[in-house]
Amino acid sequence: MRDSAGPRGLGWLGFFGRPFHENSLTGRVVLSQTPLSVTTLFTAFLVLAFFPGAFDSPLFVAFLASQLVIMPLCFLVPWDRLPFTSFLVIPLLDFVSIGLGREGGQDSLTGLSLLAAFPVIWLCASGYYPRTSRWLSFVGPLAIIWVPLFVRGDVSGPSLARAMLIPLMLLGIGISVSVLTQSMMRQQRTLEEKDLQLQAGLEKSMQQEALLNTILDTVHTGVLAVDADGHDILMNRKQRANHTLATPPDIEDPNESQLLVFAADRTTLVPVEDRPVRRAVLGQTFTDRLVWLGAGTEQRAISTSARAMKDPDGKFSGSVIVFSDVTDLVDALAAKDDFISSVSHEFRTPLTSILGYVELMLADGPDEEQRQPLEIVQRNSERLLTLVSDLLASRNGQLLVKPDAVDVADLVRASISAAQPRADASGVVLETDVPARLDARVDGPRISQVLDNLVSNAIKYSPDGGNVTVSLMQEDGFLKCQVSDTGMGMIPADQAEIFTKFFRTSNVRRTAIPGVGLGLPISKAIVEAHGGSIDVESKLGQGTTFTFRVPV
Repeated sequence: MRDSAGPRGLGWLGFFGRPFHENSLTGRVVLSQTPLSVTTLFTAFLVLAFFPGAFDSPLFVAFLASQLVIMPLCFLVPWDRLPFTSFLVIPLLDFVSIGLGREGGQDSLTGLSLLAAFPVIWLCASGYYPRTSRWLSFVGPLAIIWVPLFVRGDVSGPSLARAMLIPLMLLGIGISVSVLTQSMMRQQRTLEEKDLQLQAGLEKSMQQEALLNTILDTVHTGVLAVDADGHDILMNRKQRANHTLATPPDIEDPNESQLLVFAADRTTLVPVEDRPVRRAVLGQTFTDRLVWLGAGTEQRAISTSARAMKDPDGKFSGSVIVFSDVTDLVDALAAKDDFISSVSHEFRTPLTSILGYVELMLADGPDEEQRQPLEIVQRNSERLLTLVSDLLASRNGQLLVKPDAVDVADLVRASISAAQPRADASGVVLETDVPARLDARVDGPRISQVLDNLVSNAIKYSPDGGNVTVSLMQEDGFLKCQVSDTGMGMIPADQAEIFTKFFRTSNVRRTAIPGVGLGLPISKAIVEAHGGSIDVESKLGQGTTFTFRVPV
């Protein structure tokens, strides 16, 4: 009876064919009155069959007549237009009607007073005015019994006490119903509050889901989430396009093994067990796995990465795979390699000619004054030719060394001698700390190339002058060489990238110091080809020290 009124009932079948709370207010009033009306009907049949004399009593007839009036009243009164608790007048009228029936028919049927249980239950189950309802559950039945006694003047202790059992019993029923109703109402309020919270949580979840889907459909990266069984959980717009790209033209809904997923050569199909999605379903984690999707001119290079998901127990529950289109980057790298290859080949021919003519001039036996410049030209031309070869090797990923017995101290002195003119022009003081001789089995021209790169960089990145020191020693079976300067220095972020091909520090880019960013990567490759290592220590504005070690 708590809910506000909806549309009025559509008839008796509508009342009884729906759950109680889904009926209109009129329907609920009718349903609440029905048990008493039905019981009254059965009572009339019993009295008519076995005690027809009761119909001679005006009070009993008034009881039946009042019940016949109350039921249509329940149906016809527009309760939804009256104050909401107006319907509680019906159980109060029932008390009066039952009082008439008890007084008029008690000689025929005993226990008519118990019919008061129906309005008691109605009042206490309504949930309104609980204290008043409990009092009425006692006072109403008591009045049904006591009022006739007072009217007849039979007011004695025994007569009044004799009638107390039924009111007390109905009071107990009323209290029980009232407590149960209040408990159910509290539970209902709790459930309604939780329902509101759930609805709010659901609405927030739906908003977050919509936001996530919008974000995922906005980014230019394919995102796919799969569960532990490999079933798709989430796929954004870009990944749907990737899937369409990898779909063979003659298969409408291909499985993983039928998709066009190729290796780096763009022609070899990747085995199913090595495909990104399959590896992710197996719980593997990987980064930047390159594959090609599709075929022909529409083929695209895709970099894939996957991360596994775990449930609260730490068990594998699925994976998220990211697909990044790197076709433009791959094409750019290929174009860069082609450019390096073309330029290197173009350099090789004139350098070979220069070296040939220098060798002819040296073969003619020039005097000492002419020989020294020619040897410098020859040495630097050979070095430049080696650099060209290194460019080609860096493109092909190869760099070979040919170790031989070499006096590394002499290589250091030769590198310092070749760099001296440039150091003088830049106001840089070159200093050495090398032994008279230090033999090691290394590739002499390659180690000279490393020394020249490091010394040249030290001078180049000391634009305001300063000191450059080259030290050489043998330490724990390794040849250790350090090239230190007091120049520009680097920030930590630049130090982490200094050996990356074509990388140039932010300071260098701002000062427009020439260079292509290949010297240090090639030097690192040479040292590592010898089985050694190279590292750097630097502080911005205080200078830089490069240290390389190779086995003696």
